[in-house]
Amino acid sequence: MQVGDGPGPRWGFNGDYARPTFTPSVLLKTGHYCAGQEGKDCWCTYEARIGKPSPFKCTVCHSFVTDGRIQFLNDCTHALAGQTVPLPDFEV
Repeated sequence: MQVGDGPGPRWGFNGDYARPTFTPSVLLKTGHYCAGQEGKDCWCTYEARIGKPSPFKCTVCHSFVTDGRIQFLNDCTHALAGQTVPLPDFEV
């Protein structure tokens, strides 16, 4: 099933609330990983510039949700990169 009205890309959902699949992949980038931010001041240089720890980190999180499992792709910058884990339970 495609979700949303109007022109443009759509999210897909298999309709299974117990073992959902969403398409396409989900890609989140922050800081210098964002397009157009390369070489600019970012969270990586915050402490050196401001003198206190950064409240955020520059990250990439790229994943697929398939059959109720999250597949974190190898381009992720966090500890779950390359791993597949169950989707946590949540209340509707």
